[in-house]
Amino acid sequence: MVFTSAAREREKQGDIMSEEYVLLIREPNWDPTSMTEEQWEAGMAGHRAFQDAVVAAGEKILASNALQPVSAATKITPQDGGAPLFTDGPFGETREVVTGFYSFTAATPEQAKQLAALVPTDGWTELYPVLVLDRVN
Repeated sequence: MVFTSAAREREKQGDIMSEEYVLLIREPNWDPTSMTEEQWEAGMAGHRAFQDAVVAAGEKILASNALQPVSAATKITPQDGGAPLFTDGPFGETREVVTGFYSFTAATPEQAKQLAALVPTDGWTELYPVLVLDRVN
């Protein structure tokens, strides 16, 4: 197993708290092709500000991307004893969908929350600490 020094210290204390977080961006379904250049640039400026704040805090963006519209998504449902069921989106009465995500590091849960609050959205965000499986005994 590979541990950072902070993770090693947490393990010694019996604490497997994460220093990695995933932030899901939930908002009304979007279509990037319908955005004006000004709307696109304003949104990207907000995301660059979040990314800059993460780096300024001494942390890292591990991954990030916007997702294509929900009409391009596929729902996969396991079936008892059979092949999985594949269904094209959109899904039911969903008003808000995951439109993007970030994976980033933070020294503390409080720092992760403060950084996550900087992400621009027309909906809300969900912040999850990551259970890094290769660090679990």
